[in-house]
Amino acid sequence: MNRPSLSALTELLKPITWFPPMWAFACGVVASGAPLADHWPLVVVGVLLAGPFVCATSQAVNDWFDREVDAINEPQRPIPSGRMPGQWGLYVAVAWTLLSMAVAWGLGPVAFGAAVLGLLLAWAYSAPPVRLKRNGWWGNTACALCYEGLAWVTGAAIMALGHWPHPHSLLLALLYSIGAHGIMTLNDFKAIEGDRKMGIRSLPVQLGVDGSARAACAIMLAPQAAVVALLLSWQHPGQALGVTGLMAAQALMMRRFLRDPRGQATWYSGFGVPLFVAGMMVSAFALRAAGAME
Repeated sequence: MNRPSLSALTELLKPITWFPPMWAFACGVVASGAPLADHWPLVVVGVLLAGPFVCATSQAVNDWFDREVDAINEPQRPIPSGRMPGQWGLYVAVAWTLLSMAVAWGLGPVAFGAAVLGLLLAWAYSAPPVRLKRNGWWGNTACALCYEGLAWVTGAAIMALGHWPHPHSLLLALLYSIGAHGIMTLNDFKAIEGDRKMGIRSLPVQLGVDGSARAACAIMLAPQAAVVALLLSWQHPGQALGVTGLMAAQALMMRRFLRDPRGQATWYSGFGVPLFVAGMMVSAFALRAAGAME
C-alpha cells in the first residue's frame, strides 16, 4: 500500500491554521486570572490540543470531504494531487480525532466536553449528510466557534481546574466567536467558482462579492463594539480604549478591502485580522487585571 510522505501529511494538517485556536486558548488562560506557574504543564498540553490536535483534525476532515472541490480550486492539495493516496486522508482524519479525544480526556470534564463539541462541529462542517459548509451562515458559525470560542473556554476551564469559567469570560468568548464568523468569510473569496459548481452556498455565492464583503466587515466590527461597551461597564476604560483603537485601525483597512474584496481578502487577513485577535488579548487582560475569576 502506498503511504503518504511526511511532507504531504504536514500539508494536510495545515500548521499555519493552528495559530488562531492556540491564541484563543491563550486568551482563555489569561482571562482566568490563575497563576501560570501553577498550571504550566496543563497549559502546554492545552495548546497542543487546540492546535496540532483539534484544529489539525478539522483540516484533515475538511480536505477529505472537500477533495472534489479542491480538485477545481486547489488541485495541488495533497489529496487531489495524489500525494495523499487512496483512503489515507480519511484514515488521518479518524486517527487525529481519536488522538484529540485522548489528549482532552486528561484535561478535565469541561475541557474534554469543549474538545468533543469542537470535533463534532469539525465533522459536521465537512461531512455529509450534515455538511454545514454547504451554507456559509452555518458553516462559518461552526468554524468560528471551534477556532475562537471553544478554544478560549478550554483555556479558561483548564486554569479553573475543570470548573466552568467566569460568565464574563464566557461572554467575551461568545462575542469574539461571532466576530470570527466574518473572518471565516474572508477565506471564501478565493473559492467562488468551485463553490458554485459544487453547490456550496458560501456567503460570496449567496450575497455576491460586494454584499458578502460588507457583511463580513459588519460581523467583525459589531461584536467588538459590544466588547468595548462591556469593558466600560466592567470599569476597564483603558482596555476599552485599546480595543476601540484596534477597531478604528481595522475600519481604515476595511476601506481598501471593500474596494476590491477578491483581490484584497488575503491582504486583509494578513494585516487586519491580527488587530482583531490583538483585541481578544487586551480584553482577556482586562479580566485578569480585575481578578474577576476569583
